[in-house]
Amino acid sequence: MNTSLFELFKIGIGPSSSHTVGPMRAALRFVQTLTEADLLQRTSSITVDLYGSLALTGIGHGTDGAILLGLLGEAPDTIDSATIPTLLAAIRTTGTLTLGGTQPIRFVEAEHLHFNRSQMYPTPGATTHPNGVKFSASDSLGTLLSEGIFYSIGGGFILSQAEYEIQQSANAPASTRTVPYPFASAHDLLTTAATNSLTIAELLLANECALLSDSTLNIKRPAFLSVIPDGDLRLRDAPTTSEDKIRSGILALWQVMRESTERGIATEGILPGGLNVRRRAHRLAERLNTIGSTDPLAPIDWVTVFAMAVNEENAAGGRVVTAPTNGAAGVIPAIAHYYLRFTEGSAEEKEAGLIRYFLTAAAIGILYKENASISGAEVGCQGEVGVACSMAAGGLVAALNGTNAQIEHAAEIAMEHNLGMTCDPIGGLVQIPCIERNGMGAVKAINASRMAMHETGDHKLSLDQVIATMYQTGLDMQSRYKETSLAGLALNIIEC
Repeated sequence: MNTSLFELFKIGIGPSSSHTVGPMRAALRFVQTLTEADLLQRTSSITVDLYGSLALTGIGHGTDGAILLGLLGEAPDTIDSATIPTLLAAIRTTGTLTLGGTQPIRFVEAEHLHFNRSQMYPTPGATTHPNGVKFSASDSLGTLLSEGIFYSIGGGFILSQAEYEIQQSANAPASTRTVPYPFASAHDLLTTAATNSLTIAELLLANECALLSDSTLNIKRPAFLSVIPDGDLRLRDAPTTSEDKIRSGILALWQVMRESTERGIATEGILPGGLNVRRRAHRLAERLNTIGSTDPLAPIDWVTVFAMAVNEENAAGGRVVTAPTNGAAGVIPAIAHYYLRFTEGSAEEKEAGLIRYFLTAAAIGILYKENASISGAEVGCQGEVGVACSMAAGGLVAALNGTNAQIEHAAEIAMEHNLGMTCDPIGGLVQIPCIERNGMGAVKAINASRMAMHETGDHKLSLDQVIATMYQTGLDMQSRYKETSLAGLALNIIEC
């Protein structure tokens, strides 16, 4: 196991983890390499080349702006989203970019930012990840100082060319991270948990505690929150134990999710991008508040509202938590809201259940990330909303005190019925069908958890088998159905 919960769930900005958060992190990392090599002050120009899905849907996904912000030295988890329009306008108006916040260089997007829409990979003839970006830094004489190739592999994760090649190598070195209960498959996870008489949540909590001091993580975990039944958070004493630090860090992530849900429900208007898609979460929430609890399916309607609210915020470039991606960011918080609002339990029970929910969902997400993919550009939307649905289904079973076997079964059911889902955003925007798809994914997660908890005995398909099937299905899928906006709904919008 190489991935932490706090890497899988990370704070960023919309509209895309792979096309916005990832490229922004890649640009920032390239600037940091220039600084470390004492080349920043010698740099007079930067050229950026985008390839594959980044080039084909980059405009709609905000990749251009994300690159500029990263070159400025901004990070997706710390940038004040309210300042983004001003920062970008200053670069575009003056034709000047302050590299790393200290080195002014001339930067005109038409000259220095290239969308190579007819070339899939940075290295011609190579077959690597379809989200590639190349940075080239030159001095005042035009001499190349440094070049860096990065891949945005989904969920805001990035790898350099060298790191990607090592990862793909048959002789890839084992992780240097050490945890008490490593697992490489769902079978490992269930076996290790059973051997040590642990729930999946307890197992992952122990692993996260071990990772607290891992210097390779560099994760900020705010630690001062607790939850009350309606989902609100309150201040409490700073935790002292490792377990309390992890729990409080999880609740801090939940706070960001909750805030993005609230903003999404409160905000009306048209989403940016040119499709003139109207925000619907506010109107749907008003209707549900009007009818009250007279409709027995109102809780399901609220789940849809919660999920759509988050993804409308994401589509507008707001702050969300990758779960495991921005395009699928609404499913996990929607089911958390459902658990807190529509199930029984005291404040203490709800807080404990919410922690179990996130820990278990993370364990499932780690399996997908490490054994398949969470990139829509690599495997289609089954790797985004499908994975989020699977994570949420298993997590909800854990929150409701289901068994480890029921958790695995729920996660399997949820993915089984998302297999083959394409990623075909209209206009390259994370709006249609992405926003509604989060609502549907959240409802599927509830169905999957209920089916699993009502079942007794074994089931035919394992989660490992479904993860392998999802990945192979994604590899077999034609690239035009994988976040390129070259087929599917994206092609047929005129006929709709």
